[in-house]
Amino acid sequence: MADKDKAGTTRLTRPGFLARWVGWVTLGESLGFLAPVLAEYIGANTWPDGVPLLLVLAGFAEGAVLGWFQVRLLRTRLPAVASRPWVLLTSVAAAFAWSVGLLPSAWLAWQGWPVPVQIAAGALAAVLLLGSIGAAQWIQLRHHVPRAWRWIAGSAAAWAVGLAVFMAVATPLWEPGQQAWLTAVIGAGAAVLMAVAMSLVSGLVLVRLLTESRRQGARP
Repeated sequence: MADKDKAGTTRLTRPGFLARWVGWVTLGESLGFLAPVLAEYIGANTWPDGVPLLLVLAGFAEGAVLGWFQVRLLRTRLPAVASRPWVLLTSVAAAFAWSVGLLPSAWLAWQGWPVPVQIAAGALAAVLLLGSIGAAQWIQLRHHVPRAWRWIAGSAAAWAVGLAVFMAVATPLWEPGQQAWLTAVIGAGAAVLMAVAMSLVSGLVLVRLLTESRRQGARP
């Protein structure tokens, strides 16, 4: 039994599973991010005032695509994870994250707040934005792996790295007055790199959680 369990742990922790997660989740997030790119393009050309609403709706679509790709692979290790709730939770959380991210530009009253209050509000917004998807997915994951709360922190770290990569790539290339199609192409390219970074960090966290879950499940 010990040898069998050790072999199972080895199959989980070797690079194959992590590589599949990175590839699968990168594809899912890259495809999903086309929804915000399209929303930005449509809004900029036909409905400028509606861009925030379009982006929030697109965030819901992005989360649904990402969640579907994630859970398809996750269920190969945790078959009891329910696909539909995972996808729904991810899509709602992604729409919420977009809402938080767009709030500073849509509601300018915060600029008149004292600096310490601005800093505190910014920190809270960052926690909500980065932790939203992981917290939503934790609702499902907590039933299947021990100490699943670590997924919230790990997912937040993954999104922090991913968004940092996105901003580092896209921000220098975006320029005022740029044609909408070029802005969209830059955003899509940066999104792919963001997806790679996010999926790699989240994959490392997930492998750790699944490995510990397998080990604890094998104890008498």
